[in-house]
Amino acid sequence: QVQLVESGGGLVQAGGSLRLSCAASGRALSNYHMGWFRQAPGKEREFVAAIYRGGGTTDYADSVKGRFVISRDNAKNTVYLQMNSLKPEDTAVYFCAARSGWYDREYKRYDYWGQGTQVTVSS
Repeated sequence: QVQLVESGGGLVQAGGSLRLSCAASGRALSNYHMGWFRQAPGKEREFVAAIYRGGGTTDYADSVKGRFVISRDNAKNTVYLQMNSLKPEDTAVYFCAARSGWYDREYKRYDYWGQGTQVTVSS
């Protein structure tokens, strides 16, 4: 079992930055592909970014490519999402998740989830 706890969300103006953290306990995150997802009110949960188990490969949704950066610190058992040039359409609850199988963007295939952290971007 892996327990995930997100932090770092908040209210920011358009063009600003936030860094989300996802701290894990229970097992080493190095065993998992890690993803960030988000869900806006009335919308389905969507993929944002992921980093492979080995840490050398990352993947981004087109909507955030060039603005967001995912990273992991296995020594701290933590994954980060640096979000720059934020837009009002980035407003959502952001979740981190862990997957033990083959890499996949599909949120339904992730095994463990955090409780989420709210990100609100004002125009």
